Amino acid sequence: MSEATKNLVEPDLSVVAEVSKEDSPIQFDEAAEKKLLRKCDLNVIPCITLLFFLAFLDRTNIGNAKIQGMTEDLNLTGNDYNVALFIFFIPYILFEVPSNIIIKRVAPSTWLSGIMILWGIVTIAQGLVRNLQSLIATRFLLGLFEAGLFPGCTYLISMYYKRFELQWRMSLFFCASILAGAFSGLLAYAIANLAGAGGYGAWRWIFIIEGLITVVIGFASKWWIADWPETARFLTEDERRHLVARLAQDTGEAKMDELTPRARRRILTDWKIYAGTFAYLGVVNTGYAGSFFIPTILREMGYLATEAQVRTIPIYVVATAVCLGTAYTTDRLQHRYAFAMAGLAVAGVGYSILLAQQHISSLGVKYFALFLIVSGGYATQPMTITWLANNVSGHYKRSIAAGTQIGLGNIGGIVASNVFFTREAPSYQTGYGVSFGFLGICALACTVLFFGIRMENAKRERGERDHRLQCVDAHNLGDDHPHWRFTT
Repeated sequence: MSEATKNLVEPDLSVVAEVSKEDSPIQFDEAAEKKLLRKCDLNVIPCITLLFFLAFLDRTNIGNAKIQGMTEDLNLTGNDYNVALFIFFIPYILFEVPSNIIIKRVAPSTWLSGIMILWGIVTIAQGLVRNLQSLIATRFLLGLFEAGLFPGCTYLISMYYKRFELQWRMSLFFCASILAGAFSGLLAYAIANLAGAGGYGAWRWIFIIEGLITVVIGFASKWWIADWPETARFLTEDERRHLVARLAQDTGEAKMDELTPRARRRILTDWKIYAGTFAYLGVVNTGYAGSFFIPTILREMGYLATEAQVRTIPIYVVATAVCLGTAYTTDRLQHRYAFAMAGLAVAGVGYSILLAQQHISSLGVKYFALFLIVSGGYATQPMTITWLANNVSGHYKRSIAAGTQIGLGNIGGIVASNVFFTREAPSYQTGYGVSFGFLGICALACTVLFFGIRMENAKRERGERDHRLQCVDAHNLGDDHPHWRFTT
């Protein structure tokens, strides 16, 4: 039996649809199913993708502002810039899990649009600061208000699609962060012409204009963001029943819709969540390092500020194509591990080139290394999120797993903020070396996850987990249910 076949459990779905036999799967009309998926794709993905695009733009535009005069105007010296980057991640990490618990109880359209308006206001405020202390304060608030967006959107997407429909949609959503890197450089290049307007430097206008865009779209998004499938306004009653039924068929009996003490214990002791968190932590370091420092790295390579802004664009465009191509292939082949490792290998080659740059005279080769790092990292990063989501089941468990993985995983962002030292420019040996090492953490975690879930699947095939059906919470086991099969 193939791995994909094992992942399709055939539960009793009589509560949501008529079936000819108690344990037989629903036979959905293929045309109706494709129509339903297209409707979900058009109503769920575009809005939250735009929100994430703006969130990442507002989070990382400080890298563009840095080379447009922010350092000089605020008298930043030594590691001041690194501190401003670092402070963002403290509230961002602490409030991701609580946010995902809140969004489970509040309409996503209300919660996500609300926090978006707040971080847009803070972004505008970044353009008005006069000293390092004010910059640090606004970065802290930005981290606080952005904390709920990424895990909330990831959770929302995972509630609309089957497991092997998820990677493509997740990568479409995730590409917003990659394209934000390209657009940020393009927008910063255009805004550079506003230097001096209203008495403000170009770097201030970067924050003000991008923050205003976020606030306006935040207000409009309240009526655009999709809510949970059970209450989504864009679905008819028949479509809602159809969607819930097909998702129930994919999940089977592996439900966890009650947050009981036993459920909490199952969640907190699930090794897969921690393996997935370390996998994400290892690769997210590369994503943030690129976003925060690529403009500076290009400047140190000898390009003028405006040239450096423009030359970031092709790097992110290529990374977007690689990310989507990988997502399509991994969903078609219903396999994650090999593709995750391949992305890490490509990024590793890029870091190796930059670590040896003192022996490389060609600027083109160094520039090419940035393509490898960003493309390889972004091929793997969204896959670590989807892979964990594929292997946890139940509303509460998926919510907490997503918040934990993205929250604790963003410790990698703290590391990325503090290892590129100005005194080491342009070689940045510590930054490249640490980032290369973090790829190894990701590779090890992915390997543990891959072999661990293969062993667990084998135990379930042999019936070694069937005793769980005698537990008092057999109806609330989540992916601990012996009929559930994990995705490799």
